[in-house]
Amino acid sequence: MTKYVFAFTEGDKDKKDLLGGKGANLAEMMKLGIPVPPGFTITTEACRAYLAQGSSPDTLGVEVTTALRQMEADMGKKLGDPDDLLLLSVRSGAKFSMPGMMETVLNIGLNDQSVEGLARKSGNPRFAWDSYRRLIQMFGKTVLDIDGDYFADALDAAKDKRGVTQDTELDVDALKELVDVYKDIVERETGVPFPQTPREQMDKAIEAVFRSWNTDRAKIYRRRERIPHDLGTAVNVQAMVFGNMGDKSGTGVCFTRDPSTGHTGVYGDYLVNAQGEDVVAGIRNTLPLDALKELDEKSYNELMANLHTLETHYRDMCDIEFTVEEGKLWLLQTRVGKRTASAAFRIASQLVEERLITRDEALTRVNGEQLTQLLFPQFDDEAEKITLTKGMAASPGAAVGEIVFNNAEAVARTKAGADVILVRRETNPDDLEGMVVASGILTARGGKTSHAAVVARGMGRCCVVGAEELYVDESTETVTIRGSDRVLKAGDVIAIDGTSGYVYLGDVPVTPSPVSIYIEEGLEAGIAAAHDDETKELVAAVDLLLTHADKRARLKVRANADAPEDVARARKFGATGIGLCRTEHMFLGDRRQLIETVILAETPEEQNAAFEALSPLQRGDFVGILEAMDGLPTTIRLIDPPLHEFLPDITDLTVKIAVKEATGVEVTEKERKLLKAVREQHEQNPMLGLRGVRLGLKIRGLFGLQIRAIAEAAADRIEAGGDPRPEIMVPLVGSVRELQIIREDAEEIIAAVEESRGVTLNIQIGAMIELPRAAMTAHSLTEESDFFSFGTNDLTQTAWGFSRDDVESTFFNEYFDLGVFGVSPFESIDVRGVGKLVAVGVEKARSVKPDIKCGVCGEHGGDPQSIHFFDAVGLDYVSCSPFRVPVARLEAGRAAVSNESQPWD
Repeated sequence: MTKYVFAFTEGDKDKKDLLGGKGANLAEMMKLGIPVPPGFTITTEACRAYLAQGSSPDTLGVEVTTALRQMEADMGKKLGDPDDLLLLSVRSGAKFSMPGMMETVLNIGLNDQSVEGLARKSGNPRFAWDSYRRLIQMFGKTVLDIDGDYFADALDAAKDKRGVTQDTELDVDALKELVDVYKDIVERETGVPFPQTPREQMDKAIEAVFRSWNTDRAKIYRRRERIPHDLGTAVNVQAMVFGNMGDKSGTGVCFTRDPSTGHTGVYGDYLVNAQGEDVVAGIRNTLPLDALKELDEKSYNELMANLHTLETHYRDMCDIEFTVEEGKLWLLQTRVGKRTASAAFRIASQLVEERLITRDEALTRVNGEQLTQLLFPQFDDEAEKITLTKGMAASPGAAVGEIVFNNAEAVARTKAGADVILVRRETNPDDLEGMVVASGILTARGGKTSHAAVVARGMGRCCVVGAEELYVDESTETVTIRGSDRVLKAGDVIAIDGTSGYVYLGDVPVTPSPVSIYIEEGLEAGIAAAHDDETKELVAAVDLLLTHADKRARLKVRANADAPEDVARARKFGATGIGLCRTEHMFLGDRRQLIETVILAETPEEQNAAFEALSPLQRGDFVGILEAMDGLPTTIRLIDPPLHEFLPDITDLTVKIAVKEATGVEVTEKERKLLKAVREQHEQNPMLGLRGVRLGLKIRGLFGLQIRAIAEAAADRIEAGGDPRPEIMVPLVGSVRELQIIREDAEEIIAAVEESRGVTLNIQIGAMIELPRAAMTAHSLTEESDFFSFGTNDLTQTAWGFSRDDVESTFFNEYFDLGVFGVSPFESIDVRGVGKLVAVGVEKARSVKPDIKCGVCGEHGGDPQSIHFFDAVGLDYVSCSPFRVPVARLEAGRAAVSNESQPWD
């Protein structure tokens, strides 16, 4: 029989698949002797069973009863007993942290009778009634799906009625009235009274956690973070401890290091006389953690000792939630904390210096997406700025955009091409859709551990919180700066600095980040560009980890580049060669007319004349590229566009000629020949038509022109004292005979150039694997190929039967919503389908030539997850755009030292 419930004493941190991250870490803290309120975890298996059958497993209720009775025995209290009242919290806890996705329900067990018992037992009626109103509010919103604004508006009305600004200032009578109002809201919105039976409250809260796995915001977050949709969430049921019992109680969230900057030292927020959700919801501005030392030094010292224990045990920065109940410290959860990109690199570097982790382990603590964020521009310190206000710097970055106040506006304006800043009093999980598309997030309330701050850091989004001078009126969509007459409205442009916390009016110029300067110009230049010690530390940390990644990487990183300036930039970024030079880009502009002439030519003489005109131009292109990549391999793909791309649009040309004929304007012979050629070349599906090697076989001189230009450019570079290493790649090969014909032509041309120029050219000839047939017959292609490069863009199109230009804008959103895709197969490689074709192709090729060089040059070459896969299947290199080269270098190193790579099956 499947066991669905585990006491906290039964698990450990290695059982995250079963117990979720929160449950596994609670069990681990129990093992370490840290003060944790007792409780139990309902497994992810129970959630999956609930989602599959629409109800809880038959045995779950029995297991919950057994675990609950054990908890009651441990605590000496009973759920629902007014004289010895046990209250519970119910929290979600998936394997991966999903901040704000599924909310907590506190104080389960309170009802109209037990609230009176709690008031008597505690000697604090205000605490009891405050706890009851919180239960109804959380239960109503999270379990019963009632609009949370109803409760928030009622709370605001209660404060306005008594002339107070904080909920802590409401007295017992006010809270009793508020409880009645809340119960009326529940009955009005659901048609039934608020449940008075404690077990019913608990069971419904548990089911609500199961259901919350499939809410829209949870799906959005999982899709963005590439978290599988079939994991399910665990449920943690825990005995309540109370931070809202008076001035000797409180609640807080803290980190063992600053998650925003990475600075060492304890960092966090604390609220007196509050429950945990008050901190993370951001509805009250918090005190710094140091305030706890002044208020309760004993609890503070105990907390510091436990923080040190946890960081040493997990060997990483930890995120902790805690409560002080009348001087008694309790830790409610811990996890390896989310952090900003800059903090990730600093912390990893610090832990290496402290000998807590190795350099290999440090590589697993950072990732390519974080490095990308560090390459973004930042605000120019020298530019003139109009300061509106200053809040707390919660997540670094420089964001400029239009003010929007809700998800719908954020999505609509982003789709229209605008950058937006989401402005809210405080965010909540329902705001996720807007937060995902916004360039930055600004809130008037909340601390650095509020929902907005935590989610923004996790997404790498610029964020400023707790800007108290802002009065955000979401009903009128205006922001007023307190103490001034300035009023901003939706659509006004602001700039927010997530590093300093400043908010500016209008656009603000940006400058390159010191990390990007380091990437292009080296460590000394990056350090010189840093304006403070903090940034210098960051540049040094990036250098430490990126340098180590280069040492450990097995995969080489090349770049996709088509012009000398792009090639030079790629080399500066650390590329070890060019993996894809697209020659079709060289035939655009003024040269397009020459290709048109080739197509229209009626005699070999006319065609050859066009080739002769193109030859010196192509030769000059390749000389520049080979010079910029001197001494490193340079893979040049022969021309590979559909031929129609070099001809006028058939509809436009037909209309143009028809109009001329209708109006009596003479139609030239050239125009008629052009229309005839366009009609002859027109294809229903050009991407699967006359292109690649097929085009080279139909117009033999076109490939010959390019091969001769490559060989002559290499000869020019040798004569100039260079070390050119060109590689010729034949695109869209499906048959060994196609490759054989092109190879024979190429070898003949190269030999002629060698003889005429008196040089020896070592030019490899290989195939681009873009068709499933090519991958499955790679063993035969190997006979005619010196190397293979997998073109995974077209391989994805041909494996799936997708036309990328059509499908992404038509039905991919539905495929995401339905769970067909977690991420686009054009963004991250489909390892079980397209990836298996790559793996089979490599295996078959190396069965014939064990040392044949194999790489990838599709866009997947710069995708972190795909890079780990390519390392696992034994490719020799990946190739990506120049700007993604540093990311690919880091991920190649991470793939070499981690165990994250998974085989294709």
